[in-house]
Amino acid sequence: MGKGRKKMNPFLKILIILISLGVVGFGGLLGYVTVLESRVPKSADELTGGFDAVIVLGAQVKPDGEPSVQLSWRLDTAVKVWHRKNVPIVVCGAQGKDEPATEAAVMKQYLSAKGIPEEMILTDPDSFNTQQNLKNAKALLDQYPGTIRKVVIVTSDYHVPRSMALAEDLGMNADGIGSPCLQEFWIKNHSREALAWVKYWMNKYLHLNL
Repeated sequence: MGKGRKKMNPFLKILIILISLGVVGFGGLLGYVTVLESRVPKSADELTGGFDAVIVLGAQVKPDGEPSVQLSWRLDTAVKVWHRKNVPIVVCGAQGKDEPATEAAVMKQYLSAKGIPEEMILTDPDSFNTQQNLKNAKALLDQYPGTIRKVVIVTSDYHVPRSMALAEDLGMNADGIGSPCLQEFWIKNHSREALAWVKYWMNKYLHLNL
């Protein structure tokens, strides 16, 4: 009779099961992000209904002080939205360690060069994440003359759904429009966004304040 197969170490078996579950779960999260993204308007022409302000979420500024490609795409999308209705526009983003200025300052300069009056551009130079972006933007708009009933959030397409969820948590009535994502960073950006959704759910439902 042949020798029986050697039994697998139970701890190794548990580890393999946990890793497999993690891979499947992460794949499901990526699918979730992708499905949500597919429903995001990609053009100003797709927006329906009115709006009273535009909020542009920050992204990386290059060492030479120019917006990164992804940030410039967000800003170009915001310009198209703004031309549909000349409303106040909030630009958000603090200064990262490799950035020569705050993202908000660079964004304001870019939009001003595109013809948007400086007095209509409100800046939030203090926020380091999406929740802070929206909280600070709301505070600025709450102080702006006139009533802000609805906003349009402009950010990269994969980032829109979570941004709108955070805006809703803050009591904001918001639409969203997505700018393109660089294909070479698709995996990186979507993986980070999938993990960000986990953090969002843990903060919201488990009150972990991560």
